[in-house]
Amino acid sequence: MLGIQKKYHIRQESIHGRTKYHQTSFCLISLSDLHKPFTDTPCRPLKKAAASSFAALLLIACVLVYVGWLDTSVFSGVSSFQNVVIGSNSTMPTQKPEFPLECSTNNQTQTCPREYPATSPDINTSNLTCPSFFRWIHEDLRYWKQTGITQDMIERARRTAHFRLVIVNGTAYVEKYRNSIQTRDKFTLWGILQLLRLYPGRLPDLELMFDCDDRPVVGSWDYQGPDARPPPPLFRYYADEWSMDIVFPDWSFWGWAETNIRPWGNLLEEMRKGKQRRKWKERVAYAYRNDLMKCNVTDQNNWNTLLYVQDLELETKQGFKQSNLEDQCTHRGMVPLQHYWPIRHNSKCKSLKFAVHWGNLHPHKAQAIGEAGSNFIQEDLKMDNVYNYMFHLLNEYAKLLKFKPAIPPTAVELCSEMMACQETGTWRKFMVESLVMSPGNATPCAMPPPYEPSQLREFLETKANSTRQVEMWEDQFCLTSDKKQ
Repeated sequence: MLGIQKKYHIRQESIHGRTKYHQTSFCLISLSDLHKPFTDTPCRPLKKAAASSFAALLLIACVLVYVGWLDTSVFSGVSSFQNVVIGSNSTMPTQKPEFPLECSTNNQTQTCPREYPATSPDINTSNLTCPSFFRWIHEDLRYWKQTGITQDMIERARRTAHFRLVIVNGTAYVEKYRNSIQTRDKFTLWGILQLLRLYPGRLPDLELMFDCDDRPVVGSWDYQGPDARPPPPLFRYYADEWSMDIVFPDWSFWGWAETNIRPWGNLLEEMRKGKQRRKWKERVAYAYRNDLMKCNVTDQNNWNTLLYVQDLELETKQGFKQSNLEDQCTHRGMVPLQHYWPIRHNSKCKSLKFAVHWGNLHPHKAQAIGEAGSNFIQEDLKMDNVYNYMFHLLNEYAKLLKFKPAIPPTAVELCSEMMACQETGTWRKFMVESLVMSPGNATPCAMPPPYEPSQLREFLETKANSTRQVEMWEDQFCLTSDKKQ
């Protein structure tokens, strides 16, 4: 997994839940953002995938388990897609031919094998409709609906891009401009290669620019008015209601090697086991977050939170051995995503204290929120939906291109072998774990239609009303608490 104004995307409805910058990395949604969809910002449904670290989409569900409101018992196994198609650790029997990595030996130059099927044989038509957060694909691309996307528009997006991706005849080519934070660019490209293996021959030719940094850069205020030129189409992991960046599932779905967070499909099962170590009623009645240290217990204040400092330098040297998500499932607190408790960004500590108070006062309702989040992840934030989101986003994007994509002279051909065979350690391990071994045997889910204006307005109003209700409860709680002092 993977928030409407423009970026409700993969990680709030879910691949669609995008995260705003004043929100925490674990997706404690601020009240001002509650009216938005997807992981996203205060005005949109999930947009960021991925599909969303998101804001890793990945971390979003992890936190759900951390805080304990998420019942991962529904994840007794990895999704059927993961079992049948992805990786070398598949447990379900399959008669489909598999195509593991073909790495060169004896210091031979690594090349891209040609044995992988160019098309999907015996493919069946899926009768499934994609989750509702896929509708934000239409919202993200609406800025170019009338004008289309020209080569000049794409070139204007190069200013901050980390790489240019070109797909021609089902083969990916990349032109790199600068290094990203850690290996975000590498695992993003790896994910796209797995998409090509899952749906060989089904993606159209296309060209795009990708920025792997966090903050959106295509500000909507720069492209307003009758004489304004169309914005440059720029893909990234996050966006908000003030930007026009195109949200794409973030890299951590295929593993975050630097922090020892495994690929999403495998991680779900690990989190389920971690949660089973302590039952809901036995969990610590405190909120858990590790970047809101100012809200920790002090001699003057008790916010009902237990926050921890992580030595990033030490963890980096030790390979983040103490950062396994399954080891942190002893707390209960706020849950992000489709069902979550909103936190005011300008009064986090008091908001956290009330959230914990409310949860302790209404344990069954709090648990129900977690169960709803579990159901959402089980049904909507599976790895197959991450790929389906990518598939539909790239297809809809390609329809807008006003030129025929061509391979840049300095671009390099990419394939899974060219990327994984040269890697070592955790990076190689995660790529092998998330390798798509065979073409899919069904078409992607069917895209839902765009929101009607009245539907979108109703959706946002519902979220805004929910936010106001929580604010009123919180204000009353603070007023009562002050009178007691």
